[in-house]
Amino acid sequence: MPIITNLDHMLSKRNMTLTELSEKVHITIANLSILKSGKAKAIRFSTLEAICEVLECKPGDILDHIPAENNTNQNNE
Repeated sequence: MPIITNLDHMLSKRNMTLTELSEKVHITIANLSILKSGKAKAIRFSTLEAICEVLECKPGDILDHIPAENNTNQNNE
């Protein structure tokens, strides 16, 4: 998946556990774990906003994009 999450990194920087974040954002630990592991298919803006407010960060601090390799050259060979 070309979108990755850096939630672990942000939690570590803020000396906060997933449980603490869950309590402050009012989101289940299970749903935060799915987001943290990169298995989430989507995230609501309201959820992202709440996480950013608690962690005092920007969405780009939590989410990152890794471009897929350009396979067009390989297919033409």
